[in-house]
Amino acid sequence: MIDPLAEVVTLLQPHALLSKLVSGAGAWCVRRTETGQPFYCVVLEGGSRLEVDGHAPIDLEAGDFVLIPSARDFTMSGLQPTLTSGGDPSEVSILENEIRHGDPSAPPDARLLVGHFSFGSPDAKLLVSLLPKIVHVRNESRLSTIVALVSQEARQQRPGRDLILAHLLEVMLIEALRSTAGIGTPPGLLRGLSDPRLSVAIRCMHEAPAHPWTVKELAKETALSRSAFFERFNRAVGTAPMEYLLAWRMALARSLLSRQLPITDVAEQVGYGSASAFSVAFTRVVGLPPSQYARETADRRGSSEFKG
Repeated sequence: MIDPLAEVVTLLQPHALLSKLVSGAGAWCVRRTETGQPFYCVVLEGGSRLEVDGHAPIDLEAGDFVLIPSARDFTMSGLQPTLTSGGDPSEVSILENEIRHGDPSAPPDARLLVGHFSFGSPDAKLLVSLLPKIVHVRNESRLSTIVALVSQEARQQRPGRDLILAHLLEVMLIEALRSTAGIGTPPGLLRGLSDPRLSVAIRCMHEAPAHPWTVKELAKETALSRSAFFERFNRAVGTAPMEYLLAWRMALARSLLSRQLPITDVAEQVGYGSASAFSVAFTRVVGLPPSQYARETADRRGSSEFKG
């Protein structure tokens, strides 16, 4: 059976960029304005406060894991107010095995493993939009073990490092996301998959993207009326069923084109009866014809391999 969540994570093509150990003591505060890179953090000792723009502050404790699939503006600090605890909250020191924020001579109030990675998929923005804006998992030992393996592998230059990291990051993402899946999850793929009726429709679209699905047919698969299915899907996933199907078909098409498959084959695999119909749809969504997209993808790959 096709697993939609695993498919989305695999298409995202995660790559490790940075993993480091940080600690905070006394008055400390870190403000980051990121470029949309995925960010993760696991609290190893103590506690800290995470404030992400648009979300209520989260007090983190030892064993907590946080994932922000597209990190923009966020702040991490100690649990005590920085204005009353003294010291310079922006002070940074390089200690023997970690980066210290706040007082370099005091015992740490918090010790954290933080990391950044990137998504190699050209559809990353689209695919990330299907995921929660922030993932917070508490006391999940499996996840902590995976994060530790990511950190260890990222610090070493052993044979097969990049391949192992790519698979570990995929596992980490899936484990983190499914640990928070539920009815209370914000609109997106996870919430849709947590609904027993809607998950049937989502799996149908992923298992047979070339099938000429209609709202009526998908509603029948879920044993709901057409209107009830449409409203329920829109509310849970955050997009209409046919819009989700189109987005998924285009994500698959980009992946297939990047492998230099003939356009006629790609068109058939994503549900278009002719290459011309597929080209019109692809150009409208992506902004350039599939032939040009395939050519530019090949040029970028060749340039990257030459530099490597």
